[in-house]
Amino acid sequence: MKKKIKQKQKYYLWLQLITNLQFMFGKGHLFYFVCAFLFTSCLDYKGNGDLVGHPRSEGWQSVVPYGMVHIPAGSFSMGSANIFSNDLVSPTRQVTVSDFYMDETEITNSEYRQFVMWVADSITRQKLGEKVKELGMDVTDSSGDNDISAYKFIPLNPEASVFDKYMIDNYADKIDFDRINWDVPLLDITESPDENYAMVLDSMLLPVEEALGDERKIDVSKLNYGYYKYDLQQLSSSRGLERSEYKKRIDINVYPDTLVWLTDFTYSYNEPMHDDYFSHVAYDDYPVVGVSWGQANAFCNWRTTFKNNSQRANGLPKVSIFRLPTEAEWEYAARGGIHDGVYPWGGSETKDEEGCFLANFKPMRGDYISDGSIYTVRADEYLPNAYNLYNMAGNVSEWTSSSYKEMSYKFTSTLNPYYNDNNEFRKVVRGGSWKDIAYFLNVGIRDFEYRDSARSYIGFRTVQLKLGR
Repeated sequence: MKKKIKQKQKYYLWLQLITNLQFMFGKGHLFYFVCAFLFTSCLDYKGNGDLVGHPRSEGWQSVVPYGMVHIPAGSFSMGSANIFSNDLVSPTRQVTVSDFYMDETEITNSEYRQFVMWVADSITRQKLGEKVKELGMDVTDSSGDNDISAYKFIPLNPEASVFDKYMIDNYADKIDFDRINWDVPLLDITESPDENYAMVLDSMLLPVEEALGDERKIDVSKLNYGYYKYDLQQLSSSRGLERSEYKKRIDINVYPDTLVWLTDFTYSYNEPMHDDYFSHVAYDDYPVVGVSWGQANAFCNWRTTFKNNSQRANGLPKVSIFRLPTEAEWEYAARGGIHDGVYPWGGSETKDEEGCFLANFKPMRGDYISDGSIYTVRADEYLPNAYNLYNMAGNVSEWTSSSYKEMSYKFTSTLNPYYNDNNEFRKVVRGGSWKDIAYFLNVGIRDFEYRDSARSYIGFRTVQLKLGR
């Protein structure tokens, strides 16, 4: 191993990173655009001729993200040895997974609602900025004390730097450099500073004819989030095309489908769950449900961007992406280091020594209550497994990033196995739920749901790769 040489020369790293968050509206969709430029220069190459590596202005120390736990890398026997399982669907085989972090609990209503409200605020601020621009108040000396000019966009200043001027001169026809103003707090519609403000907020609410009584709630059909991603699967199989060919636009409504409480159970009175489960404070710490695979991925994208914006503002390196776990990562984490266990707690029984159930599921036909709860429970209910993960069996089944194919275990790699087919609408869900029998709580049992479906018994948790060692 080469000995590090202390340099007498001082290295300079010039780093300019510009990120523009632009929200544009077309046919009711929220468009999210990130444009980042990274330049390095002014590097002194004189030194004494030794290979010392490219210097960085910041160091790196892996930190466990808030609300997550570290899952160490390891090898395990993936699949189920259950005599009732299908050997073609989940045969056992030895595989290895890398280090990663995983949420201690399923994403809760409160956490997902933070995402929903951020989207709502973004759209509102975008509309306010557009209204200010339409009225020409963005170029006046209006103070904003008694009108909406305070919400005007924050443009790049061509006099601020040569680079800003260059970008405006060369890319103004491709990029709208106006940025949403997040510094001014939003006001309730009853506190509107002028009619224009009231008009914008009114456009975010349900039409009067659709409202119940005097209560006009936000029109959730307008809460759309959009983002871009590269189709790496296509990129790896079709080299030589322009990068723009692999750039995919994804737009999705982020509000959970609360009607799942009615559609999942016909001839069953679950209206109170439809009315209150996502919105009432009593369920803040319960797992979010009614979220499709696509919505779960949108949440991951937002969480990554939200965190990296904070990192950038504090002069810190950006973090690895938050994402859904692969099927292999999920099973490895659920086992908690007990590789021959049937359930996350390691044993083959669903009750402890005192006769208490160890998870939230349906113990017997027609009996949803013997385990202590009819529907879901708090995301941190019941004891965690050896990795300190809660409810890896029962409560809600969880989305994974993996596509479902009966014989995928036969052809996927034994190193971080992962099957991803963009043409496969079935996605793997794991863990069983409050409405399932014990069979589906087995850590090796696979199930699937269609990626555009939402259920009252499916939620998700996220993971993040641990960089370095």
